[in-house]
Amino acid sequence: PTPAPAPATEAKAAPAEGEESETTPLLASTAAAPAEPPVPKMDDAELARLKTYVERMERLKTILAGELSVALYLEFLFSHNHTDMVILKNIKNTVDARNSVVHSATVLANALMHAGTTVDTFLRDNLEWLARATNWAKFSATAGLGVIHKGHLKESLQVLGPYLPSAGVSSSPFSEGGALYALGLIHANHGTQIAKYLSNALRNAGSNETVQHGACLGLGLAAMTTGNEEIYEDLKAVLFTDSAVAGEAAAIAMGLVMLGTASGKALDELLTYAHETQHEKIIRGLAMGIALIMYAREEEADTLIEQLARDKDAVLRYGGMYTIGMAYCGTANNAAIRRLLHFAVSDVSDDVRRAAVTALGFVLFRQPQQVPRIVQLLAESYNPHVRYGATLAVGISCAGTGLKDAVDLLEPMTADPVDFVRQGALIALAMVLIQYNAALQPKVAQVRKLFEKVIMDKHEEVMTKFGAIIASGIIDAGGRNVTIALASGAGHRRLSAIVGMALFTQFWYWYPLMHFVSLSFVPTALIALNKDLKMPKFDFECRAKPSQFAYPPPVTTPTTSAPTKAPTAVLSVTARARARQAKQQEKRDAAKAAASPTAASSAPSTSAASAADATAEPMDVTPAAATEKKEEEKKKEVEASVEVLHNPARVIPAQHKYIAFLPDARYQPVTKGRTSGVVMVIDRTPEEKEEIVAFTTPSTGAAPPEEQEPEPPEPFTYP
Repeated sequence: PTPAPAPATEAKAAPAEGEESETTPLLASTAAAPAEPPVPKMDDAELARLKTYVERMERLKTILAGELSVALYLEFLFSHNHTDMVILKNIKNTVDARNSVVHSATVLANALMHAGTTVDTFLRDNLEWLARATNWAKFSATAGLGVIHKGHLKESLQVLGPYLPSAGVSSSPFSEGGALYALGLIHANHGTQIAKYLSNALRNAGSNETVQHGACLGLGLAAMTTGNEEIYEDLKAVLFTDSAVAGEAAAIAMGLVMLGTASGKALDELLTYAHETQHEKIIRGLAMGIALIMYAREEEADTLIEQLARDKDAVLRYGGMYTIGMAYCGTANNAAIRRLLHFAVSDVSDDVRRAAVTALGFVLFRQPQQVPRIVQLLAESYNPHVRYGATLAVGISCAGTGLKDAVDLLEPMTADPVDFVRQGALIALAMVLIQYNAALQPKVAQVRKLFEKVIMDKHEEVMTKFGAIIASGIIDAGGRNVTIALASGAGHRRLSAIVGMALFTQFWYWYPLMHFVSLSFVPTALIALNKDLKMPKFDFECRAKPSQFAYPPPVTTPTTSAPTKAPTAVLSVTARARARQAKQQEKRDAAKAAASPTAASSAPSTSAASAADATAEPMDVTPAAATEKKEEEKKKEVEASVEVLHNPARVIPAQHKYIAFLPDARYQPVTKGRTSGVVMVIDRTPEEKEEIVAFTTPSTGAAPPEEQEPEPPEPFTYP
């Protein structure tokens, strides 16, 4: 008989030797898992210490990421904005708005003058005039918002929200592309948080090359130097579509992402595609991308430079010149200088010769006093492209120095017979004289008048007028609170400034690249911070006359005088008749005088007396009171020899040696001798209450209470 089945509640038989039961892994894992250690209880003191530690680590992260300094400089530029709106209004009222070149130049000049200040009043007040910008001019105008709001990291999406692409709503592709480019300019070199958004925008752009162009440039700026392979592959996919407009931007962006990495894979791919494509725009973008990848690699780039310099394609030779400039930037390497000078006088392509001379400025920017002497003969070349390159070389290397030799070299070139050479000379003069006033450099006033004269001249060439408008924006950039510096105060290379200036020079071919010049702007400020990374209120001294480093005087609006009546025309016949009458009258007077001798004898005495009275009048006009008043005015004109500055303050490079912290002041710098940038200070009397400088940067998020909409009424039933 068959055995009865085991009861359901009976446990399963034990597994045979070598077999595993279903519950064995679970039991094993349970046995293997260590018991969680009990959380130690922390008293209040330990919790406070832990909280302090976490706060300090967060502060350290913001410092190392550069977010703190960006926020501080944004606040400084907004609160100290001294843009002269009269200059902008005069330019706007003078230029022909129907000419897109000068119209775009005016919009960009406004962006440069307000760079980093977040002040877009001029655009809001002239919306109808701004609406004349169409197509790529609209792209550049929208990108200009990125220059104005540069560093406004937290609220960039709110600022550009109306222009950015959104699902289901399609505005102008030029506005959308410009907004993505602007987003990159705002987050340049600080784009960790925004890179993902730009990557998605690039993937969603489809085949619209205008949006792709803006997204590529923005993504390259945001992901600069990261070497991010995923972003690099996204950009490469756009490049391989072989679209001229989008491909150029993708190639430049690939260079920005791989900046200074000398990646062999990236170089091979860019060089190979440069020989395959037929689009000159793409080849030029690839050439600049290659130059950026070899940034600061010096001798490591020699093999690649030799390969590019021997290429039969002039555009790749052009890239070779910029590769020399980028690889040896700031080194003053003799071999690099000799090679550039050789190509500047021997290459058959004007573009290559111009690039070779321009690249001298990058190699020699740490020795600006040498550049005017080196390029002096090139500035007198018969070839206008070489002369133009000489102007940019001097402007790049001597930027912000006010060097007299540089001004003396550039000034005659503003009267060059070729329009684009005059353009280069005007832009270079603005770069050299940025933040200088008449007290520091006597020719500043003359140069500013020259800019105004060129802009006002209706018969001037458009290219020269374009240069004068851009120069007006550069010389007053950042609300007159920034300078152009390719090196830090300690002499280290400023990566973003060098890259921005290199891509700015490409405006010769593509105007939207002019916005890259904003990367080379450095706020000239002294911002003192306490241990809590806040700005305390205190004073320090500049031991020089206030006028020596003052802002340039504001431009006065010309007063309109009443029209004067034109002189009445006098015919020659009438003039002869009047002359005859005058002679006859003289004869009659002489006859009367001869008839009465007493009258004749008394007349001279009377006339002599009246003449004496007339001569005596001026001598008695200045009484003692007027003399005293003049002496009082002279006393008032005596200028103080010391200026008191308040934290934060504008301190230009030439002013650094005059800055002094008072020895008995409450706050003293941690690092002695540091008189610019962000300075940490020690509070000598920490027990006293501190006064902190409040941030005034406008927020575009929530509206102020008085501007917020009221709450909707409570629900009700209509009777």
